[in-house]
Amino acid sequence: MAPMTSHERMTNTLDLKPVDQTAIAVSPWGATVERWRKEGHIGPDEDVMEHFGQDLRTGGWLNGVANLDFEGQVLEETEETILSLDGNGATLRRHKLHDSTPEHVDFMVKDKATWDEHARPFLTQFDRRRIPFEGYRGAKKFAADKERFFCWAGVAPFEQMHPICGHEYMLIGMALEPDWVKDMVQVYADQTINHLEVLFAEEGKPDGMFFYEDMGFKNRPFMSPAMYEEIVMPGHKRLFDFSHGLGCKVIVHSCGYVETLVPGLIEAGMDCLQAMEVKAGMDLPTLYRQFGDKIAFFGGIDVRALISNDRAIIDEEMDRKILPVVTNGGGYILHSDHSEPPEIDYETMMYFVERGRTLGR
Repeated sequence: MAPMTSHERMTNTLDLKPVDQTAIAVSPWGATVERWRKEGHIGPDEDVMEHFGQDLRTGGWLNGVANLDFEGQVLEETEETILSLDGNGATLRRHKLHDSTPEHVDFMVKDKATWDEHARPFLTQFDRRRIPFEGYRGAKKFAADKERFFCWAGVAPFEQMHPICGHEYMLIGMALEPDWVKDMVQVYADQTINHLEVLFAEEGKPDGMFFYEDMGFKNRPFMSPAMYEEIVMPGHKRLFDFSHGLGCKVIVHSCGYVETLVPGLIEAGMDCLQAMEVKAGMDLPTLYRQFGDKIAFFGGIDVRALISNDRAIIDEEMDRKILPVVTNGGGYILHSDHSEPPEIDYETMMYFVERGRTLGR
């Protein structure tokens, strides 16, 4: 097969059509990149994704904070942590010495009444400050110059709701006050579409849409499939229909175990599932057997195999996961099942990428 551009390769992958080689993507941690730069593998100002020849680029993340005029307040600070109040009315404790998910301490929004009072009025208004025009424009041009496939990327309703009320209140609300959570889903879906319509009208549409929705934890999703279909799926369908109306395929990222939600996500319009976290219970060959005629897959390679820096372990993991997909005509984009931590040697990452490319030839 003749060599393809990244744009052609990604387009065919998402259409479940033949490709010249596997499309690839990488997500090293900041600390990983810092290590590789110190070791001299990557230049001080070199673009890491271009260094590995990543086939897609992203940009355009909207600012979803409820009150954009609220100046964050530091409530308490120690040598290791900082406790702050943000424009969502969320009190969060963050570590200063390392990156981690912030601790949820308190939220102003706990139910429909507090949602209506503290958040909804801000989120139903159009505000150009939410749109990163310049960043989107630059990322889109960079991708075009390199002939990379360009996705708008950002969060969808599940990931938009929990910063305002926390997972606990959100999930309790799904069970006890579902109409409130349904309203949040629709408000956030509408907000995203209203702002993206302006962004795309002024700066041009992307090639694809990449939605981040971490809807699972270990061996379980955060909600039942029935609850997903009743409460969250209508918002997803609005967003995915909007995307398809632009001619854009939909990639959905979700950490955690979401296998039981995949049929609903496909019904909503998902074209590609990303991450497939192995330690949470996700398994690419199993997913491919169930859904490989409907969607493409992106990731699913146990990052712990890469952390081992043992090529025999990496080969076994890649062959078991990738070959059943690519040899049967499935769409697959190479990636680990998460981001890549600094325990991974540069040579290991380069080996993973190069070997991954050849498996799809």
